[in-house]
Amino acid sequence: MMEPCKISIVVPCYNEEGNIHYLHDRIIAALAGHEAYELILVDDGSSDRTLATIVALAERNDKVKYFSFSRNFGHQNALKAGFDHASGDCVISMDADLQHPPELIGAMLDKWREGYDIVYTVRDDSHDTHLFKKITSSFFYRFINSCANLNLAQGGADFRLLDRAVVDELKRINESVLFYRGLFGWLGFRQYGISYVPNERFSGATKYSLRRMVAFALAGITSFSVKPLHFATLAGFALSGLATLYALYALYVYFFTDTAVAGWTSVLASVLFIGGFQLIILGIIGEYIGKMFIEVKRRPHYIVKETNMGTASGRCAGTRWIR
Repeated sequence: MMEPCKISIVVPCYNEEGNIHYLHDRIIAALAGHEAYELILVDDGSSDRTLATIVALAERNDKVKYFSFSRNFGHQNALKAGFDHASGDCVISMDADLQHPPELIGAMLDKWREGYDIVYTVRDDSHDTHLFKKITSSFFYRFINSCANLNLAQGGADFRLLDRAVVDELKRINESVLFYRGLFGWLGFRQYGISYVPNERFSGATKYSLRRMVAFALAGITSFSVKPLHFATLAGFALSGLATLYALYALYVYFFTDTAVAGWTSVLASVLFIGGFQLIILGIIGEYIGKMFIEVKRRPHYIVKETNMGTASGRCAGTRWIR
C-alpha cells in the first residue's frame, strides 16, 4: 500500500490578522482527506495582531507551524523561510489575503500526481485589472523574458506547488536578492500552468504599492540579465557617434558656409539630453553595483524571533535565530 504523501503549505503574512482564521478554515477544508500536512505561517514582522492570531491557531491545531521575524524582511524572504523548513513531499505557497483560492489545491495536487514537478497558477484578471497595470505588467513580462531567456507566464502568481526535488534545489540557492518567479523559470523541471480568477481581498489593504511593484520589477530584471548593461554600452556608442557627426557638421558650417552655428538653445538641449541619458546609464550600473554590495555582505535573509518549530534540526544558511 502506498504511503500517503505529506503536504506543506507556506503562507507569508504581513498585517493579515483579519484573514488568518478564515484562510486556515478554507485550507483545512481544501485538504479534507489529507491527514499528513503542515501549514507554515510566516509572520513577516507584522505590526498588528497577526502573530497573536497565528499562535492561537497553533494552540488549537498542532499542524499549524509558524515563524515570526524580528522585522519585516519582505515577501520573498518569508517564502524562503517556509521553503527552508517545509518537510512535505510537495510544498504549496500562497498569499494570506485569500485572493489565491485554496479550493484550487486539489487540482494542483492532481497535476503533481500526474508527474509535474511545478504546478504554477496564472491570474485571469482581464475584467478587473486597471489599464495601466495591464500595460506595465505586459511590458515587464515581455522585457524580462527577452532579456533573461525565460518563459514566465504573464499574470504569474506566487501560488504554486513544488515537488520536494524542486524545493531541495531552491534551498541550495542563497542569493541575497530573491526573485522566485524568475528562479522557477530558470530551474526548469516539468511544469504545468492552471488559470484562476482571483478573489477579492478578504480583509485589509494590499501591501504592494506602486513603489514596491517598481522595486520588485527592477529586482527581477537585474537578477536574471545583464542586457541593460549591454544596452547602456550600445547607447553610449550611438550617442558618441551622433555627437561626432554633429561636431563635423558644425565645423563644416563654420568653415565653408556663412550660416551661423546654432546658438545656446540647441547646445543647452543637447547637453541636457546627453546629461540625462548619462544619469540613466549610471543608474543602471548602480543597480548592479548595489546588488554586488549586498551580495558580498552575506547577511542572513531573515532573523527568526519566535517559532514553534525546532531550531536545531531546521537551521540552514541564510537564517539567524534569536535564542
